[in-house]
Amino acid sequence: MSDVILHHYPQSPVSEKVRVALGIKGLAWRSVQIPRLPPKPDLMPLTGGYRQTPVMQIGAEVFCDSQCILRALERRFPEPTLFPEGSAGLAWGVARWTDGALFKACVAVIFADAGDSLPADFAADRGRLYFGPDYDMARLQAAFPDTLAALRAQLGWMEERLATNRGFMEGARPGLSDALCYYLVWFLRGRYSRGPAFLAQFPRLCAWEARVRDIGHGRPSELGAEEALEIARAARPETPPAVDPDDPLGLAAGQEIRVVPEGPGDPPAVAGRLRALDPWEVVLDREDPRVGPVAVHFPRVGYRILRT
Repeated sequence: MSDVILHHYPQSPVSEKVRVALGIKGLAWRSVQIPRLPPKPDLMPLTGGYRQTPVMQIGAEVFCDSQCILRALERRFPEPTLFPEGSAGLAWGVARWTDGALFKACVAVIFADAGDSLPADFAADRGRLYFGPDYDMARLQAAFPDTLAALRAQLGWMEERLATNRGFMEGARPGLSDALCYYLVWFLRGRYSRGPAFLAQFPRLCAWEARVRDIGHGRPSELGAEEALEIARAARPETPPAVDPDDPLGLAAGQEIRVVPEGPGDPPAVAGRLRALDPWEVVLDREDPRVGPVAVHFPRVGYRILRT
């Protein structure tokens, strides 16, 4: 089986979520460092324009968005499972909360707290990405007390959940819900100037945070970006072509489509030919001179499929 290759950077909160999942599974994986800001010239040949972090590569299969990454890890490496209490459906519902409203609240708190100390290029890029083209720091700072109060309430839900004293969010063993919650606590502790003091009011959460941190990130080893592209170039897509005939969009295999992330920042579409489609995932066939043919995976939730 080809190596798991994660294209990421150390400060990326969503990458931390995936790194924790790799740790839960105890996997060896290759680490490719990518830039924090576009352009990302050694990533675009794989994704066709998708710019968010992280991206996972296995041979010529490219997985965009942590939903696809985590599903692929569970499918390919089922033990130890990310769903130790049989909570697969529920955990994906939790992900819509942690990756949606809760993540945005964390970003808003961190941005408002940092204010003008944020590097201008980073603030402009991420502000547009998370809050849209009318992003306004003054508005975020005016809303800061309300945002922090709402965030405090939601972390309180985690604190209540941990009152079971079973160790982790889903029970005695760590699972996906731990990765989903942990990366935001990690993000707040490291990037919000008052993060440690803010989190100290949640003693169970802090004790749990230490347990998850101790799991680690599996067994990473460094890999150069050009080496990763060469691995894709030497491989071929392996996803079986299959399109759900009952899908509401009525698409056909081989049809030219575009996949567009939903979000306020006008993210770019990725174009290709439809290879596979099911209720959870869409897979595009693409080619690039630097990598040859690749199969690019996107989730259905949080993305739109457009005919071209």
